Amino acid sequence: MVQPIGDIRRSLLPLSWLYGGVVNLRNWLFDREILKQRSFDVPVICVGNITVGGTGKTPHIEYLIRLLSKQYRVAVLSRGYKRKSRGFRVVETDSRVQDVGDEPLQIKRKFPDTMVFVDANRVRAIERILNAGSASRPDVILLDDGFQHRRVKPSLSILLVDSNRPVFEDELLPAGLLREPLSGKNRASIVLVTKCHPDMQPIDFRIYSNGLDLYPFQKLYFTSLEYGAIRPLFPELGGEELELNDLRKKHLFLVTGIASPAPLVDKLEHKTYNLYTKFFPDHHSFTKENIRSIWRMVASVDDPNKIILTTEKDAVRFQSLPFLEEEMKRILYYIPVRISFINENKQESFNNHIHKHVRNYQANRRLPGEQNQ
Repeated sequence: MVQPIGDIRRSLLPLSWLYGGVVNLRNWLFDREILKQRSFDVPVICVGNITVGGTGKTPHIEYLIRLLSKQYRVAVLSRGYKRKSRGFRVVETDSRVQDVGDEPLQIKRKFPDTMVFVDANRVRAIERILNAGSASRPDVILLDDGFQHRRVKPSLSILLVDSNRPVFEDELLPAGLLREPLSGKNRASIVLVTKCHPDMQPIDFRIYSNGLDLYPFQKLYFTSLEYGAIRPLFPELGGEELELNDLRKKHLFLVTGIASPAPLVDKLEHKTYNLYTKFFPDHHSFTKENIRSIWRMVASVDDPNKIILTTEKDAVRFQSLPFLEEEMKRILYYIPVRISFINENKQESFNNHIHKHVRNYQANRRLPGEQNQ
C-alpha cells in the first residue's frame, strides 16, 4: 500500500528539526557578526526566497532591470544554477547555456546592455565587478537568488513567496519546502507575494498579511504573472507571432522544465480545448531521447494545426540543442512572461521605494568618512 504523502512528511519532521537547528545556528552566527558579512559602496539589491522551487525570481529581476536601467547602469549577479563551468563568468549574448546557466543567458539576451555575471562566490564576484574600472562599473547590482548567501550584506532584500504555497503553513526541508525557518523573512525589507490571481479578493490579502505577520518597517506587495504574445523560437523558419486567443482551435503541446508550471497550465486551459503536457525537472538539460519522446507525443495527433509551446527559460536551452530537426523547429514557440502588480497604486509605491533606496544609498556613500565594510 502506498503511504500517504502527509504521513511521509510527518515521518521526516525529525530530520527537519535537525536541519533547522543547523540553519538557525548559521543565521545566529551571522546576526552576531561572528561570521562576517561584506557590504559594498554600491547598492546591492537581493531578490530571493526561503523555499525551494520557483517563486518567479527571473521575471521580478527583469522588472527591476526595466525600472532601474533608465537611470542607472545595472548589473545582475547569479550563481548560474546547473551550469557545467565553475568560477566567475561574464555572460554574453552568445554564451553557451551550459557555461552560464539558462536564466542568466535569458536575461542577457533580453537586456543586452545589462551586465550579467555568474559566480557561486558572490563576495569575490562583486569585488571583481567593482574593480573592473569606471567605464564598466555598475551603479546598482541585482543579486539573483542570494537570500541565503549571507556573506554578502545587501543594501536591500526583497523576499518572494509563492501565493500557491503559503510559507506560514509549510515545514522545513525535507518534510516541507522551506530552506530556512520562517523567521528568516525578517531580514527582508520588502516581501512580494507572487503568482497571485489577478482578481485576488480582500480576504486573500488579509490571510497573507496575517500569516506573514511582518514588522511595521517591512513593505508587502502582491504580484501576478502576465503572459505575452506567443513567439516562434526559430523565426527565420517563417513562424508568425500568435495571440493567446489564436490557440482555441490548435493542438497545443506544452513542454516545460520549470519548477512550477501550474499557473501557465491554468492560463492555457482557458485558451485551448486541446492541451497536452510534458513536464521535466527545473533547469532540465534536454537529451535526444527527451526530444524523441516529445516528438512521439506530437506525432500521435494527426492534425497539422498544432504547435509545441515552451517557456522563455526553456527556450534558451532548446536553442542550444544541435540535434533539433527542422520539422520540430518550425512548430516550436515560447511564451514570454512579465509580472504585474495587483494594485497600480502599490506598483507606484514599490517603484518609488526602489528608486529612493538607490538614490539615498549612493548619496550616503559619498559622505566624507564612509568606508567599505
